[in-house]
Amino acid sequence: MLLKDVIGQNKIKKQLIRTVKEERVSHAQLLTGPEGSGNLALAIAFAQYISCLNKVDNDSCGTCASCIKYQQFIHPDLHFVFPVNNTKSITKEPKSDDFISEWRESIIKNPYIRLNNWYDFIGIENKQGLISKYESEAIIRKLNLKSFESDYKIMIIWHPEKMNIPAANKLLKLIEEPPDKTIFLLVTDSTDQIIPTILSRTQIVKVPKIEDSDLTEAIKEKYNLDDKKVDEIICLANGNYLKAIEIIDNNEEYTKNLERFIQLMRLCYSGKTLDIFSWIDEIAKLGRERQKNFLNYSIKMIRDNFLINFNQPEVVYLTEKENDFSKKFHPFINYTNVWQITEEINRAYNDIERNAYGRIVFLDFSFKLMKLIKAQN
Repeated sequence: MLLKDVIGQNKIKKQLIRTVKEERVSHAQLLTGPEGSGNLALAIAFAQYISCLNKVDNDSCGTCASCIKYQQFIHPDLHFVFPVNNTKSITKEPKSDDFISEWRESIIKNPYIRLNNWYDFIGIENKQGLISKYESEAIIRKLNLKSFESDYKIMIIWHPEKMNIPAANKLLKLIEEPPDKTIFLLVTDSTDQIIPTILSRTQIVKVPKIEDSDLTEAIKEKYNLDDKKVDEIICLANGNYLKAIEIIDNNEEYTKNLERFIQLMRLCYSGKTLDIFSWIDEIAKLGRERQKNFLNYSIKMIRDNFLINFNQPEVVYLTEKENDFSKKFHPFINYTNVWQITEEINRAYNDIERNAYGRIVFLDFSFKLMKLIKAQN
């Protein structure tokens, strides 16, 4: 992947290129940025630039033997680590190498991939992905070998926050003092859940959300849309390329989350306890990543409905269907309950993240939400 193929992020690109030209590439870097910012794409393009045999001024050449292999993600000195779990076909000690064909297929199609889409693709159902001690053992074996073709061996670790304690403990010394000519590029949407001992051993590169002008250019290049529609998409996407694509494609999951949110709010308002139990039954069937995705969506809707009360449309990002619902709903989200509702959503998210039983989490969450919404009735 060429650096020019990464949407925007020109400042970060120049910073990374400079480190290569000045021969001061840090051996362990953490690219952290919000969902849809392109941090994974940036890491891959940076790795290709490091390994390129005929670098041009501000990018890889795209035509040398190294670049050709990078474009198919088959370069022998490029290694990937990502969260996995047991599937119907992989039932024992799953590692990234067991899913490398699926990984290549996924990121060739979309290097801005979201975690729950990856889980769906490999079919781990309701389980969460993990980077385990079996993975760390494989990493150690790979990186103790000499490089095959490139000057550098490069290990890209996607979502290092999914690394468990045994895996982290095995990798600490390797990340701190890697073999010669070895580079770790860790990629995450948030540093909050990364084990501190891993975090402290990396150089952090903060990747911001995509500038509206860069996102506009990318959308216009890929889709035949009029300027008014593009402006609406850019406003709603708020620098998130994945969200922009979801809006354009009328993503089913985004629409489902709106339907789930509307149904829950109406049930909480009307106090229909038995129907809330039915709603809980349905969401409990979803995988943990989908449940977390719904809770993230709920935070966004609560925020936007709270802001509607201040008559500042320029900071509210709603689709037409969201706006239709919010016209009547927004008075119920105000100073008396917004902070408590937000706290309850965050608590539910954290509980799901920690593998709490989803049915119990959403039962507790729903009845607390009912009390907070009904208080405004």
